[in-house]
Amino acid sequence: MTALVSTLSPGNEPRSASPTQRAATTLRVGHLIKSLGRGGAEGLLAPQIRAGRELGHSCAVAYFLPWKDALVAEIAASGAPVQCLGARSSLGLLLRAGRVRRWIRASGLDLLHCHLPLAGVAGRLAARGLGVPLVYTEHNLQPRYRRATRALSRTTWGLQDQVVAVSEEVAASIRQHLGDRVPVEAVLNRIDVERFAAPTASAELRAELGLEEGAPVIGAACVFRRQKRLDLWLEAAAHIHRRRPQTRFLLVGDGPLLSEVEATARQLGLESALRLPGLQPDITGHLALMDVFLISSDFEGLPLALLEAMAAGVPVVATAAGGIPQVLRGDLAESLCPLGDADALAARVLERLDHPERSAVLASLGQQRVRADHSVERMTTELDQIYRRLVAA
Repeated sequence: MTALVSTLSPGNEPRSASPTQRAATTLRVGHLIKSLGRGGAEGLLAPQIRAGRELGHSCAVAYFLPWKDALVAEIAASGAPVQCLGARSSLGLLLRAGRVRRWIRASGLDLLHCHLPLAGVAGRLAARGLGVPLVYTEHNLQPRYRRATRALSRTTWGLQDQVVAVSEEVAASIRQHLGDRVPVEAVLNRIDVERFAAPTASAELRAELGLEEGAPVIGAACVFRRQKRLDLWLEAAAHIHRRRPQTRFLLVGDGPLLSEVEATARQLGLESALRLPGLQPDITGHLALMDVFLISSDFEGLPLALLEAMAAGVPVVATAAGGIPQVLRGDLAESLCPLGDADALAARVLERLDHPERSAVLASLGQQRVRADHSVERMTTELDQIYRRLVAA
């Protein structure tokens, strides 16, 4: 990993790139984020950087937590140099504002784009007085953050030029709790649509996972956190399994609740039906095995896994959390269920399994929706308009 990442500290700073050496239309954009482990916000960076090259963006990326580096290689391969700023803890990254400041200067940035709350706080403190416009992307509703995190955000909120919200609901939450002293604009999360289009169901992967040929597969891909309500997901799975014992359940991911998920599965008698393959660098093959993608979250911004499943042509059943109804609108709204209702989730999944023709129609509508509204190229174009407006000002 040392060939891809260096740790920024006094005496180990890259030389500044001269703005006069860059084309007039080029924007040097820095992305600052807490970590580069596998997560929604982190996963957006590489495709955004690739799409940004077509618009004249030259990007650099910095992160804080050295042990969360799963995406470093992918981001470096996208053409962006990556710096680790070497924080020892989540809160410790706030003490790295000086290193962020040196990275901004050394990278010759025209604009700084911060992602997630603590990186946003550190970026605001670091960028003061540098004359570099600062954009911050908010991925969640304000009440979902810890009180200390919200206090730090509120204290430094005015030290930025533009806030981007990943859904209209997130934008409304910002205005309700933090006011309108900083402009807020919704730019929906979007994905590399072509990457997930027409995935192939591999017989080898099916065999590796022990999924019998012809058995329906209900799946999900997420970090195992409380907000995902995997207890509810498993309860719905148990309902489905009682009705259709041949059904198998595929939960791709990992996280702090893994042992709890395993224990709940045992209590519900799902050990033989549940597959837990862990974190995967590429889930396209797993998506191809799924007959229904099931989301049980209590709260969300706009989950990328939802868009990825839709792009792969997998019918979706989901709780009406966060920005999900913004995507599953119109004819796709029949895929929505109330929060916290395992019975409703199970019933809707069984409908999909019992009516494959309707499921195929909804899958096709989902693919069309993602292709039209949620391509990473569209997201990057919208961000480019914000960037250039701020730099020109």
